[in-house]
Amino acid sequence: MPRYIEIELERRQARCVAELLDAQAPRTCAALWDALPQGGDAFHGKYARNEIYTLVEDFAAAPPGRENSTITPIPGDVCAFWFTGQELGSASHGYSDDRRPAEDTSIVDLALFYERNNLLLNPDVGWVPGNVFATIVDGLDAIAAASADLWLNGAAGERLTLRRSER
Repeated sequence: MPRYIEIELERRQARCVAELLDAQAPRTCAALWDALPQGGDAFHGKYARNEIYTLVEDFAAAPPGRENSTITPIPGDVCAFWFTGQELGSASHGYSDDRRPAEDTSIVDLALFYERNNLLLNPDVGWVPGNVFATIVDGLDAIAAASADLWLNGAAGERLTLRRSER
């Protein structure tokens, strides 16, 4: 039976529903499902292009490794990336000393891609494959419009949340 999550930009009150890709990314889906709800400050992608994301503490008992990974996500893809604090701690990611994650921490980047022509290439580290664990099945237009607004008008005060959904 399919499982669904709701993804929301809270301040903009934009929501979409995504179906988990349990067959293609079973370890990632299981880890996320067991840890829902998740969320935090919303950001717009700097390098990937048409991406919104949040960074959360690692919720997986063990990193799932790569599964159903891509470097060219398409509209509606929902991805997870596992990083160390050291990988995300560079000034090019916009972290000041007081916001920089500890080097020995593990951080999960939960990302939604809302338009085409994305490329997961970071000048600091190179290719950054993401695990595609869900696909948006309802509300892509609404979340895409809100994501474009996030890019044009700023992310300050916005939160991106993921929770279980009945659909």
